[in-house]
Amino acid sequence: MNRLLKLEVKLNKVIDEQEGKFIDRDETLDWERIHMASSARCAWILAMQRGVEPELAACAAAVHDYGRILTGKQKNHAEAGYEPVRGFLQEVGVFNEEEIEIIALAVKNHSLKKEVGSPIEEIVKDADVIDCYQLGQPFDRPEKEVRYNKWREENGV
Repeated sequence: MNRLLKLEVKLNKVIDEQEGKFIDRDETLDWERIHMASSARCAWILAMQRGVEPELAACAAAVHDYGRILTGKQKNHAEAGYEPVRGFLQEVGVFNEEEIEIIALAVKNHSLKKEVGSPIEEIVKDADVIDCYQLGQPFDRPEKEVRYNKWREENGV
């Protein structure tokens, strides 16, 4: 089993554990499952195009909303996910400390769509907006639409 599959299986178990914890989640747990998996696939392709390690990028995209999965809330979910995702990644047991920090920083910074981060962070940000758009989510902040349109322009889409 590759690392992405192992991560997604364990993440689905975490999502299952959240069932019934919050009545008023900002996103449904079904959304979290779908967005986790499809963001990871977008990130894999983006990483291949950009010469970045695709498995690590996909794993970062898979867990980018870990904070919202645990809290049920969109507000400050990126920052809220940083420490918990570090522990989760250690439990998964297939990442070294450097990889855990790369992924955790991508989780923490993925909402900073105006700022430029590491290559993995940028892939996660792009995968997030591309996936949200493809699943019919409206852009709730102008910087998301700017990022999406920049990606489209750069790729002739």
